[in-house]
Amino acid sequence: MADVFKGLNLLETLKESVENNKLSDVRDAVEDLLISRINVAVVGDRVQEKASLMNSLRGLAADDEGAAPFPTTADPDEVAGYPNPKHPDFRLWDLPPVSNTSPFEAEGHINKFKFLRYNVVFMTFTQVIHPNCVEVFLEALSLQREAVYFVLLASQTDTEKSLEGKRRASLDVLKSQGVKIPKVYVVRPSTLEKLDFPDLLGDVSKDLPEIRAHALLLALPALTTTLVTQKKEAFKALIWAAASLSGGMSAIPVPLVASMVDSSVAVRILTKAQLSLCLDDESVQRLARQRGIEPSRLKDLRTCVMSVEVTKGEVKKRLAAAEKDLATVSSKLLQMAMPRHARSASRSFAAMLQALNTAVDEMAADAERIVAAALEERK
Repeated sequence: MADVFKGLNLLETLKESVENNKLSDVRDAVEDLLISRINVAVVGDRVQEKASLMNSLRGLAADDEGAAPFPTTADPDEVAGYPNPKHPDFRLWDLPPVSNTSPFEAEGHINKFKFLRYNVVFMTFTQVIHPNCVEVFLEALSLQREAVYFVLLASQTDTEKSLEGKRRASLDVLKSQGVKIPKVYVVRPSTLEKLDFPDLLGDVSKDLPEIRAHALLLALPALTTTLVTQKKEAFKALIWAAASLSGGMSAIPVPLVASMVDSSVAVRILTKAQLSLCLDDESVQRLARQRGIEPSRLKDLRTCVMSVEVTKGEVKKRLAAAEKDLATVSSKLLQMAMPRHARSASRSFAAMLQALNTAVDEMAADAERIVAAALEERK
């Protein structure tokens, strides 16, 4: 998978906010990343490929609890919502297809289905895009809504040749309707790591506000080892932000557990990391079932205790160990890493940074092994 979040530098953004004493912005960013509040609309005919896409985006198979059903139980004009079982504030919305009637009012369609409430909109189709869909796209652009994308869903019977033919025909429709930079992403819902989904994710990340893009990153399943690495870096930025708040709460060094950003927040961060990296028992068992692998084979790849379960006791133990190890940390390196306002409270900052970064490194290494084993099995 391409380095889809290459253009984003969350850590630098957070550091700038701290240096400018905008701690409320940092607190909001920490909360947004922990919650992953984001709404994605999937527009199009309610075919099996669409249901499969909505399930794959949440790491689910068709027979999993909470999966989008096919055939759908929603009424033709109804909007159906599907929360992510692991990240409840990450929601997918199944929107009906754009009408192919003529005349057609794109503005009326956008208002009826409240397009502006969604962070991302995928306009899906399985054959060739209809001109009315392009009108909706252009209307959305005129309303400063840029995160709208045309997604050609590949079926099991599609070949490389047939997909390319559909893509070319759809690009011709986009050009004829006046789209300046026409793009059609070919996605196979059951294998998102292949075809154009990595490029689609990259463009989504560039079009969304930075915090929202990273919230999406953390809510997506761990599809590839590259995505695992990107999740790890996002968590390290989140840890830095939480640690800087901890360090900035007091002018005198105090143990992290006594600060306002204490072990309970550390537990929240590492629990989010466990779920985002798909390391919990339920996620590992589901992945094993989807790939036809014995669950114990994947579970045995978890070597970090917090990959299996995040407990407050284990977090406190690691924080206490980090406190003892602070004497070995180079003061110069610590000064470089810390925000200026927190340098008088370096103890809590450094303890949280060291303990949580080490934990995330270990958890990400477990996730990489599991994903690599699953992808190897798929080959």
